Amino acid sequence: MIGQDNFAASKFGISVDLHGKVFTISSLTVLFFVIITLALQDQVEPVFNTAFNFLTVNLSSFFLLAANIFLVLAFVLIFTPMARVRIGGANAQPEFSFIGWFSMLFAAGMGIGLMFYGLSEPLTHYGSAMGGITVENGVRTDWAPLGAAAGDPAAAASLSISTTIFHWGLHAWGTYAVVALALALFAYNKGLPLTMRSVFYPVLGERIWGWPGHAIDILAVFATLFGLATSLGLGATQAAAGLNYLFGIPNTNITMVVLIISISLIALVSVVLGVDKGVQRLSQLNMVLAFLLVVFVMAVGPTLLIVTGFFENLVAYLVNLPALSMPFGREDANFSQGWTTFYWAWWVSWAPFVSMFIARVSRGRTVREFLIAVLLVPSTITVLWVSTLGGTAVDQVITDNFQGAMDSALELQMFVVFSQLPLSQITSLIGIVLVVVFFITSSDSGSLVIDSITAGGKVDAPKPQRIFWALIQGAIAIALLLGGGLKALAAAVIVTALPFTFVLLVACYGMVNGLISEPRGPKG
Repeated sequence: MIGQDNFAASKFGISVDLHGKVFTISSLTVLFFVIITLALQDQVEPVFNTAFNFLTVNLSSFFLLAANIFLVLAFVLIFTPMARVRIGGANAQPEFSFIGWFSMLFAAGMGIGLMFYGLSEPLTHYGSAMGGITVENGVRTDWAPLGAAAGDPAAAASLSISTTIFHWGLHAWGTYAVVALALALFAYNKGLPLTMRSVFYPVLGERIWGWPGHAIDILAVFATLFGLATSLGLGATQAAAGLNYLFGIPNTNITMVVLIISISLIALVSVVLGVDKGVQRLSQLNMVLAFLLVVFVMAVGPTLLIVTGFFENLVAYLVNLPALSMPFGREDANFSQGWTTFYWAWWVSWAPFVSMFIARVSRGRTVREFLIAVLLVPSTITVLWVSTLGGTAVDQVITDNFQGAMDSALELQMFVVFSQLPLSQITSLIGIVLVVVFFITSSDSGSLVIDSITAGGKVDAPKPQRIFWALIQGAIAIALLLGGGLKALAAAVIVTALPFTFVLLVACYGMVNGLISEPRGPKG
């Protein structure tokens, strides 16, 4: 039963209803990590660097292969009879409109990361591709994807943008889709708690209520917290850079810490309001602001290039997809290990959070409707986003010979590109607002999900628990930024994602096993 092993109490007006073992071990371990990282900043930084380098070099093929498995399984399920299964049972009806549903899953699933990398990544890959292949002592040392495109601006632009779409498109959403479907199936069709342990019932049986299940949920908490902290850290870095660029506010660690604390406190308001009034409304605000930003850049930027580039980049992405997805025998080791491996680990670490949130708001959808929407709609929006912002940035280099953005730090590049467009102050300010609101929705959604895991699957646990996890997320982001910056954020993601990738691969088996036993709706 949901919450069957929970501890419930109320004292001094504060109520708790939580799974004693999962909550205690998760919270104490995370608090210990935060304290040690803040106390020993100089000592932990080389540890993060060593961990990142070791895991990306030695386990790159594993992460790439796992992501391929998730995506292929999601597409295969669409064309099987199991696609007619309805989440929540044959008579279940959707709780949210399609627009509301999509807004929430997109804001939770991409948010800050796409703001940070959607423009800067194409610029970075373009510079690497134009530089061509370099070999030292028989080892390729450049960071260009695939075979690069030395001295060919058009080919380099196509390769850089399609590569960015690869990182943010189908593979990311394929990971989310299969995990979310598994969670929704076992929660709403099988009547089990909305936690990761439930997916393992076909494998572990009643043992999911013992320590094997506790360990799975604890791993899910760790992966979610550090995946979220990475995004929050990136958001704070970009927002601080934007405030410095626009208003001259010092871009220091103090500024970033103040930003994280301030925005985390604002997120608490949304946490208290709940999904309907908090997350859904903020997610819709995100979608409106993001739409306005893209439309504006399309209108004042290289409009024809963006419109035609959308289709050309989509084709280039599909053409390059097999080579970019190849897990073995890669010649572009720096790129596949330093970029793709990090992204795939990041998606795995976000999978419990995003997938559980998607599952929570997806009751009433058929499996086919669910998979098509989760796979294709966000991926299409990603193509548009990267083609618009990334295409504009690369075009400034090729057409205008403007090198300002390429010579700037990653977190500053978006604002430098906007400076070359009309109304740059307004667009840059909208960019900062988007980062902040994405920050809030990610923190809010993550708090709801982590609270559900540590409350034995309850989705209506007392609000103080959600507030606790919202504050913990901010604390981890601060600790990682001060203890090693962006490299520490990346290392934390990969370390926590490694064991959880094994968990998700087994979860795929459990999900297929569960679908086979479900009644199916009519054909068509």
